[in-house]
Amino acid sequence: MTEQALQDLLSPHGVCYGCGGGNPHGLQIKSHWDTDGVHVITRHLPETKYCGWPDLVYGGLIAMLVDCHSNWTAMAYHLRAEQADGKDPTAINCVTGELGIKYIKPTPMGVELTLRARVDGPLGRKSRIICEIYAGDVLTAIGDSIFVRVDAGKLAEQAHGHEA
Repeated sequence: MTEQALQDLLSPHGVCYGCGGGNPHGLQIKSHWDTDGVHVITRHLPETKYCGWPDLVYGGLIAMLVDCHSNWTAMAYHLRAEQADGKDPTAINCVTGELGIKYIKPTPMGVELTLRARVDGPLGRKSRIICEIYAGDVLTAIGDSIFVRVDAGKLAEQAHGHEA
């Protein structure tokens, strides 16, 4: 994996509960390019407070991990594309357009989770991300989601009822 986490590179003071380094109460996941140059990887060991059924990881936590990590995968691909075009991007922001999770097997507590994500199809304003979740070597869930590149300033204005 690459040394520097994407979150530390593009948003070191982010406030997102799942991936924001500036949120002292959050999970602060770190996403890195895999050495294969295709996948973006993160690892997470859920705390016992994220238990759903006895000894199983809460499905909502899995959804949150997929959401945050897939978003960072979309942004990583945009960053790489812009750098390949000779640009020095200062702001790359994506939001969730659709979040899909297929739970394949129960995800056990006490096992480190590995999320492997990639863009499936063309990279555009809307991009499809496939994210596999493994508990050890066992595939337990797959995310199939759409992420949309946005202008963060315009997004904030629209969210608060001010059209840009």
